[in-house]
Amino acid sequence: MASPWRCVLSLSPQQRLDVLSLLNRSEALLGREAIDEGRRRAVVHGWRAQHWLYYDEGVLTKYAMSSGDEHAIVEMCGGDYDEELLAHLLAAHEVVDWWTRGPQSCEYAHCTVIRMLQMLRVKLPVPVDDVPPGAVLRNFETRRDEGAWLEQNNAAFANHPEQGAWHQHDLDERTNEPWFDPSGFLLLEIDGRIAASCWTKVHELHPDRFGEIYVVSVHPDFQRHHLGRVMVTQGLNVLFRKGVMDAVLFVDESNDAAKKLYDSLGFRLEREDRLVRFSRNY
Repeated sequence: MASPWRCVLSLSPQQRLDVLSLLNRSEALLGREAIDEGRRRAVVHGWRAQHWLYYDEGVLTKYAMSSGDEHAIVEMCGGDYDEELLAHLLAAHEVVDWWTRGPQSCEYAHCTVIRMLQMLRVKLPVPVDDVPPGAVLRNFETRRDEGAWLEQNNAAFANHPEQGAWHQHDLDERTNEPWFDPSGFLLLEIDGRIAASCWTKVHELHPDRFGEIYVVSVHPDFQRHHLGRVMVTQGLNVLFRKGVMDAVLFVDESNDAAKKLYDSLGFRLEREDRLVRFSRNY
């Protein structure tokens, strides 16, 4: 019997609407995002990707997006896992890394957890650390700060698998989104350089209207001066002034220094997302 799973590189207008409808329904049921923001953005804008579709009697009931050639990275709507889809992927890829979100865990045979992201949440307000003497805290300005911010952020995340090699188009994709608000994108300048930054986001369409520390980073030349704490608390204060009552952020489970900071500010663990690896020849 032929598999219902089908892979397309470009969604038709109807398929795009089907996927968005499934994502929206899933988010309403889960009370959280159904898929990574970047993958949702690819669907919204109709970008080419490896779109996996599963129709049951004409209704899209499962969706996943994968990327990569020999080594694939995949996420399924809702953070789920599907044995049949895994078989398809392993037929084409030597290694498959699969994001499982929320309560899912590595309970599947022949896989290894290779990364864990923790989602932390805090109630607002929190005490705000002052800006150091001589430093200037201001908002990000488009067509002025892009290059300097990319240099600062990429230096801070030089060894990070996702945030360490951003280009102009990566920044443009996000600053062109309807949710982008430069009043929530803070830059800290010291001696004319961007030393640190905190980019916040308000999830306006979520029923709980919560905030997020979207990206926070300190340039290596300015680390060990507690600027991370300054920027996080200043960012949380911006969210609180917008009427947001709680905020979230994501941190790698292995980042002990960052977790210690967030714990001291009152952040508490809400969810753990795992990246699990499957190999064709286990």
